[in-house]
Amino acid sequence: MPRAPRLLLQDRPSVYHVMSRTALDGFPFGDGEKEILLSVIRRFSKIYFCDIIGFALMGNHFHLLVRMHPEDSIAEHDIQMRFQQVYGDDAYTSHNRLMELRRKWTSLSEFMREIKQTFSRIYNKRHARRGTLWGERYKSVLVEDGHALINCLAYIDLNPVRAGIVRKPENYRWSSIGYHLQTGNHDHLLSLDFGLADSDIEPEERQRLYRQFLYETGAIPSNKGKTLNTDLIDQTRQTNFSYSRAERFRLRTRWFTDSGIIGSKSFIHSVAQHLGLAGATKRSPQNISGLDMYSLKRLTESTG
Repeated sequence: MPRAPRLLLQDRPSVYHVMSRTALDGFPFGDGEKEILLSVIRRFSKIYFCDIIGFALMGNHFHLLVRMHPEDSIAEHDIQMRFQQVYGDDAYTSHNRLMELRRKWTSLSEFMREIKQTFSRIYNKRHARRGTLWGERYKSVLVEDGHALINCLAYIDLNPVRAGIVRKPENYRWSSIGYHLQTGNHDHLLSLDFGLADSDIEPEERQRLYRQFLYETGAIPSNKGKTLNTDLIDQTRQTNFSYSRAERFRLRTRWFTDSGIIGSKSFIHSVAQHLGLAGATKRSPQNISGLDMYSLKRLTESTG
């Protein structure tokens, strides 16, 4: 059966939720492996024209929320600067080579390929093994900025809590919220927008607002693992935070991993038509009950 083509937008900055799982049994990624994988992601995020919005590196899989920038937004001078960053200040290459690098360094597929292959080589050498490390090809979902993005980011940051690894999401070193709070966003790895639409909000206030959102979301009962302790929520809840939004939220894993595109109905219609998807003009986006969002694919209502 042929693989379904990836849903990729080439003409605008676009956010993708990317997931990849190991082919190995159990939980082969310990603290050391997670630290190496994080360093690999950090390395390539400085080369590729992208913004890392969120991540969670788990024992047998990882999540990335990444915004890729289109080719036509990148000036030749910027490519030359990154080329010298990689190959040295005195390095020089041709115009044609720079154009090849522009195509490569704006490609989600190339970005993921380099991350996974580089980590595989390090992992195999570290464990004196050969063979495939990763399972099936990575999944990717197009995510609309704003409401859909912040919900997806919360889903990613709550992975360690749902798995019962930590009590508080920021206690997990290998997640975006943990990286923000434990390292002060070392080396400026992460974008500071947190999916919040108002660009005038200061970064510190953005982080506070996102943390409130994350905690309230994490307290809602879920069939997908553990929740945040209510006493912990009471300690951190602010009086101006609405319960009603949180009560509407239910963590539905498949919407964030298998939906193809999530966001508003108009966003899904416009992207589907832009990509020339079959039946784009007739297909009705599927409402995601309780989340005030829509999905390209019609998935079963399930929190499992």
